[in-house]
Amino acid sequence: MARAAAAGDSQHGPKWQARRQSIIDTSASVFSQRGYHATGIMELCAANDLGKGALYHYIGSKEELLAAIHDRVMDEVMIGADRVAESGGSPPQQLAMLGEELLDVIHRYPDHVWVFLHEFPALTGERVEQFRGPRREYERRVEAILQAGVDSGQFRDLQPRLTALAWLGMHNYTYLWLKAGGPLSAHDVAKPFAEIFMRGITNTAEG
Repeated sequence: MARAAAAGDSQHGPKWQARRQSIIDTSASVFSQRGYHATGIMELCAANDLGKGALYHYIGSKEELLAAIHDRVMDEVMIGADRVAESGGSPPQQLAMLGEELLDVIHRYPDHVWVFLHEFPALTGERVEQFRGPRREYERRVEAILQAGVDSGQFRDLQPRLTALAWLGMHNYTYLWLKAGGPLSAHDVAKPFAEIFMRGITNTAEG
């Protein structure tokens, strides 16, 4: 589920697109260190080695830049969810795979995820719904896997919505310590996380 293109994106070539993406990535690092509201346009200009007019040529506005960071995270997360859906497998297998996909995004984009989790209240107008829609769709994917596990008897009788929120909380906040270049990879964390979570929701009455 890719985002809708920002205004003017389709009018520019690959070089412009690549520079814009570089600005998004650099600015995510700045926002994660200083916070969205505390970061001024001139700081973003300095970080990206651009004048004010050139920066606006690529991003349109500071809030558009914030929205683009959120899009980057959700695009990557939904690509992973699509891979899980296409792979088939049992509900426990799908939930474990979904966890590894999510942790891979967090591991690769810790600054973007920090902004995603902390600064979404700064989005306004249509951008709020553009953010909420994909996020809710992802949550529904998690809930659907949990419900399928209940229906098949592999998971105990649970509340899919509440359980999905617990699963998301467990994975999302690894951004605080799961860093690229650190001692643990996304795969290192995903397997024990899956084992811990499955022990809590597996139907032990089976058999």
